[in-house]
Amino acid sequence: MTDDSALFDLPQQQQLCPSCQQPLVMKSGKNGPFLGCSAYPACNYIKALHQHETSIVKVLDSEACPQCGNELAVKNGRYGMFIGCTDYPRCNFVVHEHSEQPDAERLACPKCKQGQLTERVNKFGKAFWGCDHYPKCKFLLNDKPVAGSCVSCGFALLLEKKGVLYCADKKCGEKQPAA
Repeated sequence: MTDDSALFDLPQQQQLCPSCQQPLVMKSGKNGPFLGCSAYPACNYIKALHQHETSIVKVLDSEACPQCGNELAVKNGRYGMFIGCTDYPRCNFVVHEHSEQPDAERLACPKCKQGQLTERVNKFGKAFWGCDHYPKCKFLLNDKPVAGSCVSCGFALLLEKKGVLYCADKKCGEKQPAA
């Protein structure tokens, strides 16, 4: 029978801060656990516990990269699954999902009158609609825009909330009569 208690008596090898040579300790923040310098606040060095690497899930043999001609692949990255070139970092082509709205359904931005309202998704996965001239025009809506004008103020855009139409102007916001 071997003495397993000797395994637990070994001192744990501690990592040292590259800035001040103090030991790194496990800390917790709003984005999860991380390693931080024990000399904080004199030294504010931090290190992520898990470096998120982009990993290839499946190579798409039938699809070629339009920039370099190499194969495209389905990859799993920091923000989820995406399609990108297998020759990264030399080629940084990524397929972006575009909302497939026909031009007839696209609505003009009521603020700048030059851009179009496009559907986008925030970092939490919630849809919103914003002007495609961002950052020059910062008009955005959290509810689906509908073509039409307000009967009260004449604003050229309406919102659909739970099947009911409202004025898209934040100053008005009047409920529109059913058509």
